[in-house]
Amino acid sequence: MTAAQRCALALVLPLWAAGSAALAADVNAGRVKAQACVVCHGEGGRSSNPAVPSLAAQPPLYIYYQLLQFRDERRKSPAMSPAAVGMKDAEMRDLAAYFAAEAPARNKEADKQADKQADKQATKPEALAAAEKIARQYYCASCHMPDYSGQKHIARLAGLNSEYLARQLRGFRNGERPDIDGTMASAAQPLSDQDIELLANYLAAFELPQ
Repeated sequence: MTAAQRCALALVLPLWAAGSAALAADVNAGRVKAQACVVCHGEGGRSSNPAVPSLAAQPPLYIYYQLLQFRDERRKSPAMSPAAVGMKDAEMRDLAAYFAAEAPARNKEADKQADKQADKQATKPEALAAAEKIARQYYCASCHMPDYSGQKHIARLAGLNSEYLARQLRGFRNGERPDIDGTMASAAQPLSDQDIELLANYLAAFELPQ
C-alpha cells in the first residue's frame, strides 16, 4: 500500500470524530482555557520557542487528537502529559476551536531561510529542488495539502519552526513520537538526516495567509 493510499484510509477512519470534535465547540471558552497555554505556546498559540509548536491555524481535529493522545498517555511529554490529565472532551474541543481560529504568526522562518541563503545563491535552487523531490516522493502534499496548511487530523506544517519540524521527523523515523496510523512513521523511515533538514527548511519557509 502506498503512502497516498494509507493517507486516504487515514482520512476516512476518523470521520466520526470530525463531526464530534466540531460539535458544541466554544471558542470563547477555549480562549479562557488557553491562558494556561500561553507560557509555552505563546499568545494565541504563536510560539517563538523552537522546542514548542505553534498551535495557531492548526486544524481543530489535529489539536483535539494530540490532546487526546496526551491525556490517554499514548503520547508523552513532561509538559503536556500533566496538562492534559483529567481534561474533558469538551475542553479539548474548545481549545482546538480557539487555536484553529487564530491567525498564524508572520513567517519569520521564510526571512531566516532567505538570510541563510543570501551568500549561497548558487546552492539555493539545488536545495529547493531536492526538497521538492523528497516531498513528492513521499506524497507530503497529498495528506498535508499542497500549501501544507493541514486538514482534518493532519497537521499544518507551513511556517512551523524548522528545528521543531526536523525534530518531529526524526522522532517519527526513530519511533520516539507515536503515530496514529503509521503513515508518518512509514514515510519518515527512509529519510536521511540531510533529507530531514532539507524538508524542514522547505516546509518552514511556506507562508500562510494572515
